[in-house]
Amino acid sequence: MSSAALALRQIKFENRAFWRNPASAFFTFAFPLMFLVIFNLLFGNEEITLGPGQSTSASTFFVPAIAAFSVITACYTNIAISVSLSRDGGVLKRVRGTPLPAWAYMAGRIGHSTIIAILLVAIVAIAGVLFYGVDIPTNTMPAFLITLAVGAASFCALGLAITSVIPNGEASPAIVNASVLPLLFISDIFIRLDDAPAWLENVAKIFPIWHYSQAMQAAFNPFETGSGFRFGYLAVVGAWGLFGLLAATRFFSWEPRR
Repeated sequence: MSSAALALRQIKFENRAFWRNPASAFFTFAFPLMFLVIFNLLFGNEEITLGPGQSTSASTFFVPAIAAFSVITACYTNIAISVSLSRDGGVLKRVRGTPLPAWAYMAGRIGHSTIIAILLVAIVAIAGVLFYGVDIPTNTMPAFLITLAVGAASFCALGLAITSVIPNGEASPAIVNASVLPLLFISDIFIRLDDAPAWLENVAKIFPIWHYSQAMQAAFNPFETGSGFRFGYLAVVGAWGLFGLLAATRFFSWEPRR
């Protein structure tokens, strides 16, 4: 069997293992939907009008933020925690001793996380259309899909990179959430910080989440007159992904840390 076939087989295995834990799968998909409901309850779903014949519901602008959160959760938080737990339990060490190529195993992990991210985004968008009158902008859909893919690849790389500073599996949820939750609040994911101090926005711009949020919102904006691409923001997200890939290549450990 070729290495590519082994990678596809590993994706299939990771997917099967995920769905065999129904409680985990249920809450993985319920979590973003919960945010969609909460955002509509807190901020309302009034009609937003830009001009004659140009109007949409407020929920249309909630969807890209929740989509960005879904990608980050599936491709950064989940992969960092699950890989750390597998390493601590000796699973990675045993896998490393098999004929399965290391890159095929990692491709299986990354591929599965990307599939989950795509499903999460699709479910949130469909729920928005069915229950909250969300308008899906078809003219910028290529930009939205490419932005989603760039974010998924970059945050998967960063998720693998952060495992190098996680001492053990028990510490992984605390460390991973501490590294991402504050940034979610200052990066226009949960709330808009229009009146925030300038220094706080400057801090947010150092990290990839703010840039990813802006790129996703532009690509899902029904009032967007251009292609929806924000190449500057995508370049920053991609640069962080490259940094994560280099860090993971250099410092990733297959064996439990002492």
